[in-house]
Amino acid sequence: MYSTSTMAAVKSSSIVSLLLLCLLVIVLQTRVIECQPQQTCTASLTNLNVCAPFLVPGSPTASTECCMALQSVNHDCMCNTMRIAAQIPSQCNLPPLSCAAN
Repeated sequence: MYSTSTMAAVKSSSIVSLLLLCLLVIVLQTRVIECQPQQTCTASLTNLNVCAPFLVPGSPTASTECCMALQSVNHDCMCNTMRIAAQIPSQCNLPPLSCAAN
């Protein structure tokens, strides 16, 4: 059994993960991706919504549908999107995100 604090932490990180995914989709819809037409990049990244359930800590392994959606995304499109998303905290006067293992 998980303690209440552990469950709260998992729930909190789950909410943060889902919010980041939603934020990523919004960024894609409002920014021009440099290496690929915006519509193509936005459409392929929007297809990644099927992967949302697998971004939550403790979730099952990604589905075949998620893996296929990820495989169809252009590498440059994904990398440019991640660079754009990484800039958002500074635009909101927040510290940069750190993905270092705890």
